[in-house]
Amino acid sequence: MLKLREEQLTVWDSIIPEFVWTLPEELAKVDALLDDERFMQPFLEKHLTRRGRPTKAIETFLRLMYLKRRYHLGYETLVQEVGDSLTWRRFCRISIDERMPDSTTLIKARQRYGEEWVEQLNELLLQKLDEDKVLTRRKFRTDTTVVESDVHHPTDATLLQDGIKVITRWVGKIRKVASHATRQFEDKTKEVKDHVLSIAKLLRRRTQESWDELNAITEQVAVLAEDVCEKASMVMNEAKDKGKASIKATKEKLGDAITLTRKLIEQAKQVVSGNRIIPDRIVSFFDPEARPIKKGKLSKTAEFGYKARIDETESGFVTGYELYKGNPADDELLVTAVEQHKERFG
Repeated sequence: MLKLREEQLTVWDSIIPEFVWTLPEELAKVDALLDDERFMQPFLEKHLTRRGRPTKAIETFLRLMYLKRRYHLGYETLVQEVGDSLTWRRFCRISIDERMPDSTTLIKARQRYGEEWVEQLNELLLQKLDEDKVLTRRKFRTDTTVVESDVHHPTDATLLQDGIKVITRWVGKIRKVASHATRQFEDKTKEVKDHVLSIAKLLRRRTQESWDELNAITEQVAVLAEDVCEKASMVMNEAKDKGKASIKATKEKLGDAITLTRKLIEQAKQVVSGNRIIPDRIVSFFDPEARPIKKGKLSKTAEFGYKARIDETESGFVTGYELYKGNPADDELLVTAVEQHKERFG
């Protein structure tokens, strides 16, 4: 059951002097802003039932998420810092004698509400600022930047190494419950690691001959990856679900890892053959949607992640943003930005 606000007063509200509870100027303004009932709408749409145990008050959840984003805190650190601060407790509407919500409770709530509520809250905030005549929106500027993924510098050999590691890990989980299905599977991770380490030594030489040797090693790693994929596919065929949801889920994840590794094998073969311009090139096994992006920076010839477009009014408010896969040209995004600005504000 959805609980929007904590209406009940406590004895501490009358005992503790008002000046102790007084919020800093920034938090006071945010607190007043979040009191608007419209910010409850995204959560009302998510919770259509009035049954069950009450949730943590949404006003508290909203304020906790503000502090988390504002000060770049992890969930556990957030709970600790708010619990130790009277003013932050007051801001989050958590009484001094009330237990702090567990970090896992906040994580589960964040996952349950998804990403849509953040976008909805941003739109509702812009509406309120526009109604209050805070926004000056006749002019706006738009620019792009790269949101880098948390990935290691990609090479074809290391990407294949990641794939082999993950496949071997999932096969190991199947081995615990269906060892007969994994009899033909061999652990190639050490052999692949030796090949990848030899690449680092070759690159120090910086000669044409070293590049030829590098391609030869990449081909060897690709052959090993093909063998691993083939043996892992046999494991999937041999392992029977037998009604066990855990085995079924593991097989699905193993299948996804095999599919992605095979794509990386084909990519590596193209690079070795001389084709280094590959559309939608995969640069991370763990974030396959990330792409290489060149922005002409002297410090970084290429960044790996996503391109983000950010629209900002002349008064400094961010009114629009969009995340793109790949590296679309900036001038192609300008018309889209103007159209969205006109649609949002008329």
